[in-house]
Amino acid sequence: MQTFYLSKKNSRYFIIYLLAVTVLIVTAKLALPQTTAVSAEPYYQGDITENKVSLAINVDWGEEYIPDMLAVLDEYHVKATFFLTGRWADKNPDIAAAIVAAGHEIGNHAYSHSSPNNNTYEQNIEEITKTEDAIAKATGVTTRLYAPPSGEKEEHVLRAAKDCGYKVILWSIDTIDWQKPDANTIVNRVVGKLHGGAIILAHPTESTLAALPDIIEKAQEQGYVFTTVSKNIGL
Repeated sequence: MQTFYLSKKNSRYFIIYLLAVTVLIVTAKLALPQTTAVSAEPYYQGDITENKVSLAINVDWGEEYIPDMLAVLDEYHVKATFFLTGRWADKNPDIAAAIVAAGHEIGNHAYSHSSPNNNTYEQNIEEITKTEDAIAKATGVTTRLYAPPSGEKEEHVLRAAKDCGYKVILWSIDTIDWQKPDANTIVNRVVGKLHGGAIILAHPTESTLAALPDIIEKAQEQGYVFTTVSKNIGL
């Protein structure tokens, strides 16, 4: 094998050459587009080994049913999490304040209930922060849980929530009450799927109001304890 020797002068040139190549490689890598992984995986449920369950009530309409829902929840000593849109909080500050006064948790459901997937990252930031301001104005509460409208969860939606300091909340049981089925249908949908850590999605509808007592009683008969979403997921 042939051996090559470098003079001191040539060695210095060689070291300078290596340093220059290294700088070029690092610079080139930094110039490449950076891909961002999903920033904030959503919560669908809490710990399945625990007996906690939560009502996640998304509110963009149905304010006429909320006072009676609060009365039912109070009767059974149940605390729920209400996710409010900003526009609803702006129109119904007294009801929003009543929810907080009753000891329930408040979450962020975006401002206009537009499609987060179809919004840009910047538009989702605006939807979240504008809602945060509206809820704070109505209730004095700063929200940190975000339920994206329609449960939409593309990467830029989750990233916007994460960058605003929010945890994204979805669900493991859906009442589908927005279709306004009868109360028994809602009860059966929930009770038939109950499990530890369940997050039960609901809305303020007449049927949901009628179904609430049965849902609570049947869940409690099975040993489940209702708690807020935050406590359910261990925040």
